[in-house]
Amino acid sequence: MAAPKRSFSKRSSRLAGLGRRLAAGVGALGLLAVMPAAVQAQSQTKPPAKPQLEGAVQRAARSGQLVLSGFADVPPLMMVSPQGQPSGYGILVAERIAAELSQAVGRPVSVRFAPISDPASLVNSITSGKADLACGLPFSWAVDMQVDFSLPIGLSGVRLLAPTGRFDGSPAALSGRRIGVVRQSLGETELRGMQPKATPVAFDSLKAAVAAMQAGTVEGVIGDTIVLAGLVRQQGLPGLELSPALPYEAYAVSCVLAENDSAFRNVVNLAIARLLQGYLDGQPDTVTAVNRWLGPASALGGCAVGG
Repeated sequence: MAAPKRSFSKRSSRLAGLGRRLAAGVGALGLLAVMPAAVQAQSQTKPPAKPQLEGAVQRAARSGQLVLSGFADVPPLMMVSPQGQPSGYGILVAERIAAELSQAVGRPVSVRFAPISDPASLVNSITSGKADLACGLPFSWAVDMQVDFSLPIGLSGVRLLAPTGRFDGSPAALSGRRIGVVRQSLGETELRGMQPKATPVAFDSLKAAVAAMQAGTVEGVIGDTIVLAGLVRQQGLPGLELSPALPYEAYAVSCVLAENDSAFRNVVNLAIARLLQGYLDGQPDTVTAVNRWLGPASALGGCAVGG
């Protein structure tokens, strides 16, 4: 006898739960909030990339690798252990894409993480063919002039990290306060727009901004919700909270790939759709894999920073 179908109410409950987690700043974690505007500036000034002669599917068939570009210390999106082993939600997404590629090309395909340190080189790593994929970027028309976006892999947003009780999350509370931001980031732009009387203090990374807050140099840090939560959990920092309950600015995030590579884009979108559908359907391996980074025991699940 066929197993009964999952009830609509159970599916709706799971969907709502995932949605709340995404709305709090999950998913692929919006690198725009920690990435200087050089990424977009590069896209606006460079001419559109020419179609590559060899697409990512052909490269995977030849090399057996899917090359993922990104930063090495933006937990829980991507981290690299002292032994050089990458992990994180972005790696999970890339591994699911590699598995789909394996089926398409008829040979095993593994993920090779190629970390970058210069934000301006992220888009170039894709357009130049040095990497096949980068995950965690919010959509923008400027970046879309250079690369193609996949289906969304989650949502994130800009929020304030500060000692518990120091701020109420309102823009008015930021007036006259020194707030850490990543230089030329969405967080900096958002702070200047919503509270001109605040004093933005620019850093090269959210990690540096959080360290300055711990040292008392700034009173709070504005940036990507999920990366801030990941840093707090990674470093075991007590007594901090993210506010407000809803982000100052929310955005969907996706993977990006070379422009006009439709064969690869189809594989990427199919893998992402299957990952998200598997989570909503309650497939045990998928639920466990996603919850490791975004679930109750992850950085998002901590009451002090989870929102």
